[in-house]
Amino acid sequence: MMIQLDRTQAPDFHLTDTVSLLPVQAYTLDNHIPVYVIDAGEQPVTRVEWVFEAGGWDEALPNVSTFTLRMLNEGTQQYTGAELAEFFDQYGSFLELGASADRSTVTLYALRKHLPVLLPRIQELLQEATFPAEELEVQRTIALQNLQVNEEKTSFLASRGFREALFGKDHPYGKNQTQENLKAFSREDLVTFYQNHIAGHAFQLFISGQVDEREVALVNEIFGQQALLPQPERRSFELPVDANPAKVLIELPEKTQSTLRMGKRMINRVHPDYYKVLVTNEIFGGYFGSRLMKNIREEKGFTYGIYSQMNNFAQASQLVIGTDVNKEFTSQTLAEIKKESERLQTELVSETELQTAQNYMIGQFIGSLNTPFEIADRHKVRILNNLPDDYHLRFIERIKAVTKEDVLAMAQTHFQWKDLVEVVAGGK
Repeated sequence: MMIQLDRTQAPDFHLTDTVSLLPVQAYTLDNHIPVYVIDAGEQPVTRVEWVFEAGGWDEALPNVSTFTLRMLNEGTQQYTGAELAEFFDQYGSFLELGASADRSTVTLYALRKHLPVLLPRIQELLQEATFPAEELEVQRTIALQNLQVNEEKTSFLASRGFREALFGKDHPYGKNQTQENLKAFSREDLVTFYQNHIAGHAFQLFISGQVDEREVALVNEIFGQQALLPQPERRSFELPVDANPAKVLIELPEKTQSTLRMGKRMINRVHPDYYKVLVTNEIFGGYFGSRLMKNIREEKGFTYGIYSQMNNFAQASQLVIGTDVNKEFTSQTLAEIKKESERLQTELVSETELQTAQNYMIGQFIGSLNTPFEIADRHKVRILNNLPDDYHLRFIERIKAVTKEDVLAMAQTHFQWKDLVEVVAGGK
């Protein structure tokens, strides 16, 4: 017998009040390197991450940290880059190498059984990388070509201009790749950064997937016996005064589209208003049912998508609103964003709208805890940013505690139109 579905009725759903998170096991290697282990998963796959407190904050010239990490596997004292690539391939493993303004990370994905063979080779990358000059020029040429392509895109130009306006061109969070600074650094600059911040220096180690104390003993044998060098003191950078937020127009007469980037430097994760701001932003432009999406996409048809999101860095946070529109709709779109910002500051949201946003945020959070690596990422954010142990465990409680009055107060305090940097690439 066929079951008839009543499609006029929404299916039942259950609201979750709490969340459980697999615990992290903390260890310390013989040389005091901290190791954090998340033992989870049914597949014999392991992820190992070496996180160095070194990045754009610590480089003498732009791009140096990025290229240093990018070229770690291009050669060591014993192996060429091609030999290293073949070695990792034959074990079905792969590396991710990257640097941000705050940190540099080496990540290995591998079958657990191959770690005894693979980890010594990672140690070579971290101690004996050679940075061949010819390969640097190859990587530089690729970067210059990619930049040339990107500089034809309104989205790239608007995002670059937004970062510079928000933090300043020389600040680690504001500086960008240019044709000039991509040509300015040498192999010797990479070697200096490597010697001063990577080789022989401390890191934090995160191991997730199928893992137990055997892997901890293995990493202690390979990485825990070396004496560590002192870490250089980090430089400090002044943020620009934002008494009169910039309004930047990047005129591109040949383009039919404009990209908008708006926002401000925002409170961070430990601020008492943080969760209230998260919910307020979700209602404003954080998901498909947000006010910006309903107005500017669904009602006006100016864009396929618009968003407002919070981005957190180690030493700052930002609010960014972004969209792409046909050039003739640029001014109207800006006016509608302003209208929604002001409406949020003058009218209480409905209980239904508030609960819908809260439920969406809780569902997204729970859905982000499905795999060992996702769970490890949550722990990593908490540990690297010195957040409280219950930071994620209390997420649902704190989101559900936000009231309509809180949203109104946060909009009035943190979403004032006059405080927003505005960058338009294309035209008005």
